[in-house]
Amino acid sequence: MVRWWWFGPAVVKPQLERELQAMKAGGFGGVEIQPVYPMELDDPARGIRNTPYLSSEFLDNVSYANRTARSLGLRVDMTLASGWPYGGPHVAITEAASRLRVHVAELPAGAASVALPAIMSGEKLIASFVGAGTAKAYDATALKRTELGALTATTPGRGALAASKEPRVVVSYIASRTGQQVKRAALGAEGFVLDHLSRKAIDHHLDVVATPLLKAFGDQPPTAVFSDSLEVYNTDWTDDFLQQFQRRRGYDLTPYLPLVTSGQGADAPALRRDWVLTQTELVNERYLTPVNDWAVRHKTQFRSQTYGEPAVSLSSYRLVGLPEGEGPQFREFSFTRLATSAGHLYQRPVISAETWTWLHSPAFAATPLDMKVEADRMLLQGVNLFVGHGWPYTPPGVTEPGYSFYAAAVFNNHQPWWNVMPDVNAYLTRTSYLMRQGQPANTVAVLLPNDDAYAAMTPGKVSLSEHMKHYVTPELTTQILDAGHNLDYVDAESVLSLGVNHPVLVLPHVTRLWPEVLARLDEYVRQGGKIIAVGALPSKAPGYRDAVRITAQVQAASKALSAKPAVTVVADDGDVGAVLGRVLTPDFKVASNAADIGFVRRKLADADIYFIANTSNKPVRTTATLGQLRKSAAWWNPHDGKTSTAAVSPSVTLDLAPYESRVLMLSDAPAGTVSQPAQVAPTVLADLARDWQLRYPDGAAQAMPQLRSWTDDPARRYFSGIASYTRDVTLTAAQLNNAAVTLDFGQGTPLEAVPKVPAGMRAMLESPVREAAEVFVNGKRAGSVWRPPYTVDVTGALTPGVNRIEVKVANLALNALAGQERPDYRLLSGRYTQRFVPQDTQLITPQPSGMLGAVRLLTQPEK
Repeated sequence: MVRWWWFGPAVVKPQLERELQAMKAGGFGGVEIQPVYPMELDDPARGIRNTPYLSSEFLDNVSYANRTARSLGLRVDMTLASGWPYGGPHVAITEAASRLRVHVAELPAGAASVALPAIMSGEKLIASFVGAGTAKAYDATALKRTELGALTATTPGRGALAASKEPRVVVSYIASRTGQQVKRAALGAEGFVLDHLSRKAIDHHLDVVATPLLKAFGDQPPTAVFSDSLEVYNTDWTDDFLQQFQRRRGYDLTPYLPLVTSGQGADAPALRRDWVLTQTELVNERYLTPVNDWAVRHKTQFRSQTYGEPAVSLSSYRLVGLPEGEGPQFREFSFTRLATSAGHLYQRPVISAETWTWLHSPAFAATPLDMKVEADRMLLQGVNLFVGHGWPYTPPGVTEPGYSFYAAAVFNNHQPWWNVMPDVNAYLTRTSYLMRQGQPANTVAVLLPNDDAYAAMTPGKVSLSEHMKHYVTPELTTQILDAGHNLDYVDAESVLSLGVNHPVLVLPHVTRLWPEVLARLDEYVRQGGKIIAVGALPSKAPGYRDAVRITAQVQAASKALSAKPAVTVVADDGDVGAVLGRVLTPDFKVASNAADIGFVRRKLADADIYFIANTSNKPVRTTATLGQLRKSAAWWNPHDGKTSTAAVSPSVTLDLAPYESRVLMLSDAPAGTVSQPAQVAPTVLADLARDWQLRYPDGAAQAMPQLRSWTDDPARRYFSGIASYTRDVTLTAAQLNNAAVTLDFGQGTPLEAVPKVPAGMRAMLESPVREAAEVFVNGKRAGSVWRPPYTVDVTGALTPGVNRIEVKVANLALNALAGQERPDYRLLSGRYTQRFVPQDTQLITPQPSGMLGAVRLLTQPEK
């Protein structure tokens, strides 16, 4: 499915219908409606009118889009806000995202009064402390609580305190607000981000925003309602935080506020742990739970990107119906693996990912191969539903290539290579389906040290998911993957409630852990589990209260655990792979190029499915030893569904083109009759590198004695679209007899170094066909070319005699964009404020286009 940005919102029903029909034709399975910022000022002559968010006209358009999509068989999801995070004009300052504000006032020696901190709307003074020092240098552990009463009626705004011979500071703690505004808001959706730790604020949002949205869906509720990544920056407080802290942690936090905010003193880490844990509990209970409950009551599901700020945890995902991640970093800590791990643990079979955010910036530069490269990395982490980022609604009459979202590629029918989008989506659909079969089968679990991360957090930066990269390092992930295993994350909460179900558990520098969790780990080892502890086993109580007694329990439990043969302690992350090699049979051990090959396995009662991907830009030929063996093995082509037998003994040969992926199916059923493809080198049946006829959509035609880029022609430098190559080739019956014939477009060219471009991944391979093509033989479509290997099977399409080959090549919309002036958003920003900044516009240049490789017909004798 695809995220559908409604800019303004300035949408009209006929165009909504046209775009939904295009999505259906392109192979998308559904949409997520996301209203965002205006792209243009109102222009009645062009039919552009920005309608306020939640207005009756906007809701009518939502209703129409839902009915139309459902009539086409498309899924519809709805974001319960405009932009992100949740918020808007209904959020009063008293319900806005909260933070703890620290105010430091200096008192010179002898001073007996101090200016009281200014308390503004939405704020409340919690406590003040006094001590020696200056604003830049004071000992927080020595601060003493003080009451700052009014000095006199004639000196308002100042507080009295006893004089001192030394300079001092008065440190005041104020329950304040972050002031953050909703990001990328639509017209009428502007306002404060709400307090995600406040049940009152959440209920108000559900009443004012979510309820009218759901009413617009009538008797066809959305498949899911959605919450984007939690980016409530600097939040770490709520109005009743102190009362909640006292109830949950068993002591008053107020006297310890100087230690929490400064980090000074031996107890500061334990206090900070308790402080952030309380925030996690509140966001779980007051945001995730009520929104999910609301969704269930309204016969829909809650799809949530549960990472970021406030400090949600892995197990927070248990509170939502549909976990979603983001990020293709499969060889390091990622939000995607966080979501898939939670789905695996808490029995959420459908796990989505926001995919292609920032892909190959700038907008319109992304290719179908770029899409596959990132999608494969998502699949390797366990994703089985792609939410494409995204589809920009474009009003009729807008100059091509139309609108684009500031932080995304464009995957709509304004891209010339839309001609192969059905093939791209067929691949994504087929692989997603396979990754939903059976059960996940990852063999290694990594315990996320939540309590250690809590203890290391600082005010205004309370994100568990961000801190985890310091524990789940690229080196640790690499050690596990290269040892022939895939992994899930677990946390203390999941261990307590579910135990550990993976053969091996890795503890990455875990120092703080509850004795109850260690007891579960002892039970896990007694039942046959293996533990690899990096650095040392836990040695500290997680929190502050009763820490001495609990620390002794932790140390005793760890000492007992360390004596067990199934527990190994290693010095650093780089030692983990060797231990894994000793204690656990690899699931998929690659003989060479291990860093390039990724795999993920799904386990069925009578079969195992391996998705295997070459994540590099170069061919890989190696072998892999499997940890599973069944009666038969077959290769499944995820692009066309064709199968062939595979030889497994227990190793299997991998011969993968750059970025190629395959599916290996091990089954208890007897082997099929389709033979394994021949491995003999093909022979050249015809060299087609010359003498093509090229025709553009405007009817202009030219002979091409040699293949070259369209951009070499000054008249076509800024052309974006589809041009048709035609050529005849004469073949004899003898040449075609008992032979498999492929049309080969040549090899791609690897890029040796990552270009110095902004964030967002891309395929590091220059295609011989820029950027996609459909192949027709004798008037019938034979296939498409958009990813390695750049070949099309034309065996059944060729006949003895003259054959007409037509190749319809599509390039990037970027080329047309490069020939245009960049829009001037000065007046738009003046009217609505600056809500977006187009990214990487300096990179908008024409790209090579057309067929550029050595095209050949290759033949291979069929077995």
